[in-house]
Amino acid sequence: MTSTTETSNARLMRPALWRGWRQKCPNCGDARLFDGFLNVRKTCPVCQEPLHHHKADDGPAYLTILIVGHIMAPLLLMVFETWRPHPLTLFTTFAVGCIALSLYLLPRLKGAIVAYQWARGMYGFGVSRRIETEN
Repeated sequence: MTSTTETSNARLMRPALWRGWRQKCPNCGDARLFDGFLNVRKTCPVCQEPLHHHKADDGPAYLTILIVGHIMAPLLLMVFETWRPHPLTLFTTFAVGCIALSLYLLPRLKGAIVAYQWARGMYGFGVSRRIETEN
């Protein structure tokens, strides 16, 4: 029987996170991780790694809101104090900026969270590997 350290050692964290950030399969890095904008594929079409085990839930949305808020709030204050633009201009610019940054970050953060779970063998990602090494 293998331990969880053997499973996590076989799956390196940094390359998996980078592949997840790039929205690629955390195992091979060749195929797209998502079937649509945020739908994770059931299996990788290249390496046949099962990907349906993920439990990203609200984590990517929470991290997206956290990052966008921490970037845009100080920027909003700086722009307002420095240039004093018309309120409608300020609102429009920052609304578009927040939406664009959110749409950029959300799939990348979800890919990184799925890759993290895969690298750590969480939620059933390590089961198939443990069964193979036991036989």
